[in-house]
Amino acid sequence: MEQELLGKLKDVVEIVEKNLTNPDIELGYSIPDDTETKKSRNASSDAYIELTYIPNGTHTMKQKIPIKEIYFKKTPQDIANLVTFYIEQFIEQIDSVENGAQ
Repeated sequence: MEQELLGKLKDVVEIVEKNLTNPDIELGYSIPDDTETKKSRNASSDAYIELTYIPNGTHTMKQKIPIKEIYFKKTPQDIANLVTFYIEQFIEQIDSVENGAQ
């Protein structure tokens, strides 16, 4: 099951990266195993896509986008659409703070 989830997350990241044209964004993904979850009281057992955004090349902002188990029943394209929406929202929030409300 874990291999299937890793494959699906890899597909999602590839789809999102193809659709995003912002060079200031990097994506990664992770499925925490039981030992990671047990080590940290704050750790979640949910898989996630990690977004790294470096606005204007000045500093790094990171966001973990959790991928709940229920989403794994969806196609990689459907999950990618959801992830893309979250990324766009995150970037808008950061840019709003960086550049002041427009």
